[in-house]
Amino acid sequence: MQANTNDTGAVAESLAVIKRGCEELLLEAELVTKLKRGKPLRVKAGFDPTAPDLHLGHTVLINKLRQFQELGHEVMFLIGDFTGMIGDPTGKNVTRKPLSRDDVIENAKTYEQQIYKILDPEKTLVMFNSSWMGEMNAADLIQLAAKHTVARMLERDDFAKRYSGGQPIAIHEFLYPLIQGYDSVAMKADVELGGTDQKFNLLVGRELQKHYGQEPQVVLTMPILEGLDGVQKMSKSLGNYIGIAEPPNEMFGKLMSVSDDLMWRYIELLSFESLATMAQWRRDVAEGRNPRDIKVTLAQEIITRFHDRAAAEKALADFEARFRQGAIPDDIAEVTLDGGQAGLPVTQLLKQAGLVASTSEAMRQIDGGGVRLDGEKVADKALLVAKGSTVVAQVGKRKFARVHVA
Repeated sequence: MQANTNDTGAVAESLAVIKRGCEELLLEAELVTKLKRGKPLRVKAGFDPTAPDLHLGHTVLINKLRQFQELGHEVMFLIGDFTGMIGDPTGKNVTRKPLSRDDVIENAKTYEQQIYKILDPEKTLVMFNSSWMGEMNAADLIQLAAKHTVARMLERDDFAKRYSGGQPIAIHEFLYPLIQGYDSVAMKADVELGGTDQKFNLLVGRELQKHYGQEPQVVLTMPILEGLDGVQKMSKSLGNYIGIAEPPNEMFGKLMSVSDDLMWRYIELLSFESLATMAQWRRDVAEGRNPRDIKVTLAQEIITRFHDRAAAEKALADFEARFRQGAIPDDIAEVTLDGGQAGLPVTQLLKQAGLVASTSEAMRQIDGGGVRLDGEKVADKALLVAKGSTVVAQVGKRKFARVHVA
């Protein structure tokens, strides 16, 4: 499908692809108008390099960028090396500590390498917002700030809550939405993608484009992918993430650990399979097919994308060797335990999961080689299971539990 057609049917097909999995499209009528012009759209998504590795949560947006590319549009992948030093206050109830310039630059280097596992490098324009923000002087920044009001800023939910609760809001945090919005002006974006938590910032971009005499961008928000705990959003800081640069076996094990309910969410937001195929999978499970089979298919698709097919096949074989040959049943109890601040000691995990009667028994079982986590024998009685992780715990030959450390 090409972007340079204004055929009504082609526009409808493009719109269906663009809307797949999206949370909100503002405004759909404006997007239809842009599509009917038959010119490739400039599609923007920004990522602050706050950590060196991208995870599957980030790829929800990148996958959508890929769809725009396949439709013939121009994708602009913005690395927020300038905004990354401010720190995005979205969803934060305290002032976020800014990153150093060195941290941002180091993290940004890895982003360029990782995104091409999804995007076509020949059709991707990588940009850095320091290119234009670094040239702004104090007077320019004041003029930019004059284009928005404090009252509008306080309409943002997290700012409003902090203000009404008497919690401090630093002045530089107000600058973040403005600079993100100005990025759209500098890039002349026709469409900007973001997570649902970015809606306010994306709409600021629309307003600023109007101030600068540009046609306002269409805003498309995508759902936030939950982490392995199935509760909080996927985040490296929460330890509930799957990094796209992780080894194949680690990725496979983590994907197989997600709950059967969460599996459908991952399929919807991460798989490139057709909607018809996904619907068939749901019917198959409803008719008795083991959800584990679907998880295997998803895991292999994801690992093939970020490694290759051979790595995916080997990860499956290794997984089968650890779990199938170890006679771990398909249908085992699932338990969610409180991981506290840092995680849960393995002895406590075994006790609270009901696999042993006491921590003393847990220690004896470990000493005797009778405890395994994800098929691996545990030898360290002081082992801490990270918060946000999910493990299959085994004591002896017959006691199993899938444990979520929340």
